[in-house]
Amino acid sequence: MADTQPVSRPLSPHLQIYRRTMTMMMSIAHRISGAALYIGTLILAWWLLSVAAGPNAYSLFESFISWWVGKLLLFVFTWALMHHMLGGIRHFIWDMGKGFSLGLAKFMAWMTLVGGFVLTIFVWWIGYSMMGAM
Repeated sequence: MADTQPVSRPLSPHLQIYRRTMTMMMSIAHRISGAALYIGTLILAWWLLSVAAGPNAYSLFESFISWWVGKLLLFVFTWALMHHMLGGIRHFIWDMGKGFSLGLAKFMAWMTLVGGFVLTIFVWWIGYSMMGAM
């Protein structure tokens, strides 16, 4: 007869036992921004197809994109582009073997977060300035 006693083994690490760090959160945000880029790419494709399809199709797109939901999606798409770009630069620096000290890694994570929002606001400010809306 085999022994039916359960074997006591250590459990695998789980998110509930980890202390959340800034670099961990930015890694998750990098993945989320990458997924958001898919949605933004669909909006970009819709815009291009509506331009090619003619005035009626473009007016439908324009009515959606000028609605607050459309502007919000464009804003989130812009943030995703900026955040993902800065996260990619951060990973490129790591690929060169630099920036692994705890303080510098945390600083770069914060700069990725703050820089994404700052660049997004900057891009939107330039866009509205060029339209004469400012």
